[in-house]
Amino acid sequence: MVRGRISRLSVRDVRFPTSLGGHGSDAMHTDPDYSAAYVVIETDAEDGIKGCGITFTLGKGTEVDWSRKGRGAPGDSGRPKRGVGLVGQAGGKACLEVTCGHEKQMLAQGYPAYTTSCAWLGYSDDTLKQLCAQALKDGWTRFKVKVGTDLQDDMRRCQIIRDMIGPEKTLMMDANQRWDVPEAVEWMSKLAKFKPLWIEEPTSPDDILGHATISKALVPLGIGIATGEQCHNRVIFKQLLQAKALQFLQIDSCRLGSVNENLSVLLMAKKFEIPVCPHAGGVGLCELVQHLIIFDYISVSASLENRVCEYVDHLHEHFKYPVMIQRASYMPPKDPGYSTEMKEESVKKHQYPDGEVWKKLLPAQEN
Repeated sequence: MVRGRISRLSVRDVRFPTSLGGHGSDAMHTDPDYSAAYVVIETDAEDGIKGCGITFTLGKGTEVDWSRKGRGAPGDSGRPKRGVGLVGQAGGKACLEVTCGHEKQMLAQGYPAYTTSCAWLGYSDDTLKQLCAQALKDGWTRFKVKVGTDLQDDMRRCQIIRDMIGPEKTLMMDANQRWDVPEAVEWMSKLAKFKPLWIEEPTSPDDILGHATISKALVPLGIGIATGEQCHNRVIFKQLLQAKALQFLQIDSCRLGSVNENLSVLLMAKKFEIPVCPHAGGVGLCELVQHLIIFDYISVSASLENRVCEYVDHLHEHFKYPVMIQRASYMPPKDPGYSTEMKEESVKKHQYPDGEVWKKLLPAQEN
């Protein structure tokens, strides 16, 4: 029985001026404005069911996604922006039935997370220290720092963070594809003294054998390779796994173009016994990926060993069903759907270029 037919599709360019505070800055993107092509599919169903989808970009890439979605075409906004993954926020009712110990554990303890919010590359030392101190106060035990543009600056910033969090807490590093292969090995050999759990995206995400070479050099130093946020299909992940090119697999809920594609990667990771530690943050990526990590734990991996999901404390207030973080862990969502619906007030305010926020900012930027 057909519940309803599509009656209307709208696409809106929503941009948040995160560059003003240095939020999201890294070795490849020094001043990003976290943005999204926000799609709403309405139906003529009596209960008003609708689907909401987002494509995370860094600002200008939204125009590419907007034009493709406006034509009804799936697509990819192109590196370094994020790819397309239209997903639904279905209406109706949800029922959470606890049937096993894994589900009970999720409800009680949540899924472990790490924070990237303390150490964006554009933050001053004072900001870094202030945010790191607050994160420690809030109970965070796993921290990620952006690296890759200047070795001496990286050494100094990593020393600050390691001194603040102590030797027992976990530190990760992320180069955002900045290096070539020999440079990645040399650079991380110098940063190994800070005991990072992994180096994320040390080189081009398409260089499978390059990642394998870096992995072979760094694993003896106790540093794993984490990558995957820019991988757009299961075939790239298959090659990374077969080449033993990574120790931590990072799915991205938007880059991989559907839930099904993500699930196929989760199954491969299980087969190769590689932990999944998803990329998140951006606009709505935490809201999306929470569903995938909980499914992975309950239905695929049944393990939390060496598993952790990224959390970035930005822009959640613009979503109708924001993620819930308690004790540095993702708590299972209790609302139906994929948590992609944005607040209409936020969309109107940040719509580019006619929203209230941009009507004020654009003239100032031009001057």
